Amino acid sequence: MCTAITYKTVDSYFGRNLDYYFSYTETVTITPRNYPFSFQSVKNMESHYAIIGMAYVVYDYPLYYDATNEKGLSIAGLNFPDNAEYKDFAEGKDNVAPYELIPWILGQCETVEETKKLLKNVNIWNVNFNKKLISTPLHWLIADKDCSITVECVKEGLKVYDNSVGVLTNNPTFDFQMFNLNNYMKVSKKEPTNEFSNKVKLKEYCSGMGGIGLPGDLSSVSRFVKAAFTKLNSISGWSESESISQFFHILGSVAQQRGCVCMQEGKYEITIYSSCCNMDKGIYYYTTYENSQISAVNMYNEDLESKVLVSYPLIKGQQINKQN
Repeated sequence: MCTAITYKTVDSYFGRNLDYYFSYTETVTITPRNYPFSFQSVKNMESHYAIIGMAYVVYDYPLYYDATNEKGLSIAGLNFPDNAEYKDFAEGKDNVAPYELIPWILGQCETVEETKKLLKNVNIWNVNFNKKLISTPLHWLIADKDCSITVECVKEGLKVYDNSVGVLTNNPTFDFQMFNLNNYMKVSKKEPTNEFSNKVKLKEYCSGMGGIGLPGDLSSVSRFVKAAFTKLNSISGWSESESISQFFHILGSVAQQRGCVCMQEGKYEITIYSSCCNMDKGIYYYTTYENSQISAVNMYNEDLESKVLVSYPLIKGQQINKQN
């Protein structure tokens, strides 16, 4: 499963953990402004905003997992099994395949408000990329530098929720995830006082006891609570280094370690990569499961007027700084 978050210090940041038991040959991929995007129903884009993010490139087409455009608008698609229900082709609608949604929105929208207007006529069309790559059940976190929304295509239709916490995980639906936070109102970063009974003398015996009750398991419901609490109470320095370091620490609070979640016999879900994109500067930072060193790709170091995709393979081997 996965966790996506937003974060803000001097600049704004967007990123995610991708948790699964196998990966494709995903790369940090830059789509320049003049790369021609072809879509199955909606109008093709010969030119558009430049995009950077993590993608599986197939037949020279970037299948983005998460991405940010040059205006700072960002989107991440997260697994949403049993809840996502894509629809048949609908006349009079903008029929967009699930894999097309990220480039279609990022190619033409600057803000969440523009995205909301675009989504009013969208039909998430149940069509595959090809016979081998079928549509994954997804929902999406979409954010600009000021706010975020969650988009879910379910049985009842397309739902667009204002996302005040800037966090998304997986099942169940987003409205439940937000309601579930009510169960944790007493969780605090402060040390607790004795509310148990005035007839019993109780006191804290170590730091951090205000967080007792905060979930620590790896279910999507628990990760949503833990990520929201950690993010909303997080304090970072203002520098770029301090900001991205804190961002990765927040994601680390809900990362998955090999052996803790068994998907199939001998196959375990892990955090394949964690990402953090500076939405203001177009710099995409990432770590991988085997490499905890932060690597970076700057969109503006490439020719953004090009028609050719630029892809950087992930640095997966552990990078150790030997001091002696």
